[in-house]
Amino acid sequence: MNAQFGDLSHIQNTIFDLAITFGPKVLVAITIILVGVFAGGWVAKVVDGGLRKFNLDQPVRQLLVRIVRIFVLAIFVIMALQNLGVQLLPLIAGLGVAGAGIALAMQGVLSNIVAGLTIIFTKPFRVGEYISIVGEEGQVNNISIFTTVLSHADQSLVVIPNRKLVGEILHNYGNIRQLDIVVSVAYDTDLDTAVSVIKEILQNNPHTLKEPAPAVSVSLLAPSGINIAVKPWVNVPDYNLARGEINQEIVKTFHSKQIVIPFSQLDVRMLQVTE
Repeated sequence: MNAQFGDLSHIQNTIFDLAITFGPKVLVAITIILVGVFAGGWVAKVVDGGLRKFNLDQPVRQLLVRIVRIFVLAIFVIMALQNLGVQLLPLIAGLGVAGAGIALAMQGVLSNIVAGLTIIFTKPFRVGEYISIVGEEGQVNNISIFTTVLSHADQSLVVIPNRKLVGEILHNYGNIRQLDIVVSVAYDTDLDTAVSVIKEILQNNPHTLKEPAPAVSVSLLAPSGINIAVKPWVNVPDYNLARGEINQEIVKTFHSKQIVIPFSQLDVRMLQVTE
């Protein structure tokens, strides 16, 4: 029994000695790291305010701010480790070996990071532009290191890993899109009148852009009528709304002006054979 109490007393004394020896250093190290967190946040805000003056894209600015924050925090972590008496060279060597293993296990994540940096610095598209790529299309909502987020008119979001975007054929519409509407009129229609009516509709529509000018022209002599191509330009958010408004106004105006919109029909003649 006395031996057990002796061992317990020895353990308590050892813990007490360690607390006396390393306790202050641990508290100082924790304090240094906390100061580093606040210092990193403060420096990041200052850098962010300075970068805004250069009109950099938001993804580039966010990346640089994060790098600065991590760099400042890393300096304070090194200071905390030195205060604890940790030998940094063996630690760095060990981190290098561990980093190689982690890199092999996280190839997909690393490829996303590399692709994200490529997108951010080469700028094949920017936030706010409308793009079509890898079978998806939408307005660019956000570009981060790992993913690119596209938004649809139905308020849904498409999150695409960056490695899927780099090296693919990209269709970048920019901030405006061109509608492609086809209107068919009968062959006996006065084409000048029909084209004039369509141009007036486009001119009065609040969502169509005056520059670039809309294109209205005869596109095809179809079997049942003459097709007129109507191609106005609109802002990306107004694409679907403008299409519906223009289609509705064309039908309404054509009816009021008695311009015939033909429809496909098939005439069948029955021939009676007499013996």
